[in-house]
Amino acid sequence: MKVTQKDTYTILEDERDDVLDFASYLERIVPEKYEDRHLVIDLLQYTELTLEQLVAFIKLSNYQRADKKSFVFVNTGINYDLIPDEMVVVPTLQEAEDIIQMEEIERDLGF
Repeated sequence: MKVTQKDTYTILEDERDDVLDFASYLERIVPEKYEDRHLVIDLLQYTELTLEQLVAFIKLSNYQRADKKSFVFVNTGINYDLIPDEMVVVPTLQEAEDIIQMEEIERDLGF
């Protein structure tokens, strides 16, 4: 896994080629090492990501969001109309950063 630390968030990127193993790995590692960080999950390498593969991350997404932390996926290969409402998927890393900033403002305002 490639980890990129930014000022207010961390980017986690799979360096292997198995999205389901990556989801399983993150379920174990995020609560231990990254629970206090906003997270961007870089899935750009998966150009044909399926809804079933994305949903493998839903437990972790819900965990982070319940703790008032942003959890944003970056991928261009999925049909955005199929994405569950409780998950945030954007096509670029810049948009992921923008989402984190907007969610932080919303939290500051009490939304």
